[in-house]
Amino acid sequence: MGQTGTTIECIKFADDCKPTAMNPINRKVLTLDEFTIQQLRNFPQATGELSNLLRDIGLAAKRVNVEVNKAGLVDILGDAGSVNVQGEDVKKLDVFANNQFMGVLRHGISCAGIASEELDDIAIFDDEISNQSKYICLFDPLDGSGNIDVNISIGTIFSVYRRIGTKGEPCSREDFLQPGIRQIAAGYIIYGSSTMMVYATRRGANGFTLDPSIGEFTLSHPDIKCPSDGKIYSVNHGNFFQYGDGEKKYIDTCQKKNKRNGGPYTQRYIGSMVADLHRNLIKGGIFMYPGTTEKPRGKLRLLYECNPFAFILEVCGGRATDGKERILDIIPQELHERTPFFAGSTLMMDELEQCMKDH
Repeated sequence: MGQTGTTIECIKFADDCKPTAMNPINRKVLTLDEFTIQQLRNFPQATGELSNLLRDIGLAAKRVNVEVNKAGLVDILGDAGSVNVQGEDVKKLDVFANNQFMGVLRHGISCAGIASEELDDIAIFDDEISNQSKYICLFDPLDGSGNIDVNISIGTIFSVYRRIGTKGEPCSREDFLQPGIRQIAAGYIIYGSSTMMVYATRRGANGFTLDPSIGEFTLSHPDIKCPSDGKIYSVNHGNFFQYGDGEKKYIDTCQKKNKRNGGPYTQRYIGSMVADLHRNLIKGGIFMYPGTTEKPRGKLRLLYECNPFAFILEVCGGRATDGKERILDIIPQELHERTPFFAGSTLMMDELEQCMKDH
């Protein structure tokens, strides 16, 4: 498998991808397809349906990535001229991303239906093959789309649930209104300086970076763990005086000399949930989107944004709450339900919760 002067080693997993004295550069890494196939070999009883579903999501993400990268060159920037069910202006790239993910999953064999932040109701794939599928998906097709026009990182958020309805019949709203603890997998794609897909199952979380030379997601961040502590806090300071006393107290704590780890903390807030939480997941930190006096339930959607990230963070060793209750334990009442959201490193979450408890 080698060329003159080059050693290419077969690999079993991430440890085998590490540079060696003879091979200072990684000559081979696992692609997303290879990784999911390897996982199947470790679980002979698995059907491969979830692996197919994740690869379909990866395909749609690559299509969206192409349009994101050339958004400034084509007529895909700006508003689409409509308002979604959230009351927000729909961007043209929002529509494109939603159509790509829905189209790929509709034509696949591993998804019975989807719910999307951009759709008023669920989309049921009512055909013979789809009705046999075990899974449904929920999406925020393009998180942070308000940043499209100014070339700031945006992303896609997704989660996968096992259907609770009868296999062979069309899926129903009940399949989508499950608490987050029942997620089978969750993940996100971040379109930034590089495009990266992170997904988590109960066995762990792994990150894959898109290699444009081969057009494949390749394993770059195996077995991601969220640091138990950090020095980054992410919150919209513009709403400070609309927050509750507990949130205000914690923000004050973040800005002062901190006995526990030497603070003050560094404030970083992009306004793209995927970008903010991706950074904090890798480096350690806390992300906060509290309710305000004007919007007590906050802005973030439980099903499309909060549940997926809560699942990912808990798999990686972090935590997520609405300020009172674990996010994954909330039983949703409607598709587009909103909730306050606090998530991040465990020690920073402990500190936040103590401030909220005291007030």
